[in-house]
Amino acid sequence: MEKFDVVVVGAGPAGGHCARLLSQIGHRVLLIERYKDFSRNNFSSAGTPLETLTKFQLPDSVIGSYWQELGIVTSRQQGLWRSETPQGVVMDFARLRQFLADEVMETGGVVWLGCRYLTHQSLEDGSLAVDIKNNLSDTTTTINAQILVDATGPARAIMRRPGRPQAEFISGTGIEYLIRVDRTTYEAHARRLTFLLGEKWMPRGYAWIFPMADQQLKVGAGALNGADSTVARSLKTYTEKVLHEYLQPQTYELLDTHGETLRYSSQLRDIYTEGPCIIAIGDAVSTVNFLGGEGIRHGMTSAAIATRYIDERLQGKRSDLRGYQREMHRLFRRTWNISERLGRKKYVEDADEMVDRIVTYLRPMQLEELVDLLFFYRFPGLFYRQLKRFWRRLLRPFYGFK
Repeated sequence: MEKFDVVVVGAGPAGGHCARLLSQIGHRVLLIERYKDFSRNNFSSAGTPLETLTKFQLPDSVIGSYWQELGIVTSRQQGLWRSETPQGVVMDFARLRQFLADEVMETGGVVWLGCRYLTHQSLEDGSLAVDIKNNLSDTTTTINAQILVDATGPARAIMRRPGRPQAEFISGTGIEYLIRVDRTTYEAHARRLTFLLGEKWMPRGYAWIFPMADQQLKVGAGALNGADSTVARSLKTYTEKVLHEYLQPQTYELLDTHGETLRYSSQLRDIYTEGPCIIAIGDAVSTVNFLGGEGIRHGMTSAAIATRYIDERLQGKRSDLRGYQREMHRLFRRTWNISERLGRKKYVEDADEMVDRIVTYLRPMQLEELVDLLFFYRFPGLFYRQLKRFWRRLLRPFYGFK
């Protein structure tokens, strides 16, 4: 039986970064990915602030484009914010995951593509026997691991095994077109993140247009799932609406269509660890922001935190992984709870009047201040009191503010 210190199941940004960090500090790591290559699940819109590149030491090769404009379009009005300098990037999701996997291999780790986790069992020495299915050869291999990492995203393949109690999740579904457009249309959107809100563009959700290189744009729509699934089933209709009624390219070529369903645990009630050997990261512990759907840098942050606990466990400095959940809650819980309440209000009520008021409040701000607010949850000094009063009024039904 082949032995590894750590087996990371799922080679998304969280899993890839976790395997990368552990391999860099000398642990024997196996990273497995269920698809045969990283182009098969290229589903993330992948917009992020510049900090992501430096914080996680990511190269220019993973960048699809830079952005320095942000547009918000509602059913009745538009807002546009510009900066003289780039404020963030849209990453090439497939290249990002390929880069992380390459880093794992360059530092001595092992990557298996086309493989998936089946089950595991504890051994007498405290390690785990993990069964891995090779989807390409239809064979099963059992390997030995000291630590098992669930980085399978919303599937939570390890933490939500059959027969275990299941938590309730809020789910949202999105689809995205990757298109190549004419030069004029591309230049109008080449440096801009555009979000479309309100009944006209995407009830119970929002739509977006993000730039990529080579005259390519990402056009998508996402919605909160619920008892009435009519809206979620209409995602293609609303994506086409954005494409033909708002973007209106002179010509376009559809290059790819992809989608994903996210499952978010309200109040972050996920299972973070199991015993002394199993830990979950990324979307498997709801690191996606409920309000905006941004998840890549938050998932990679969870991977960095988990890496520290895993390393100390492997070095014998701790007997288990306890403390990881508390640290994650200290970092995410307050902000994510606020985002969840705002998101529920936006996606369930979805009043055009409300989103118009939001644009009105944001309009006087500089783009740098808007990035601070939307990506880092920091209120800018000049507008702090006004915005604080606005958010308090918006959240009054949930928090009981006076």
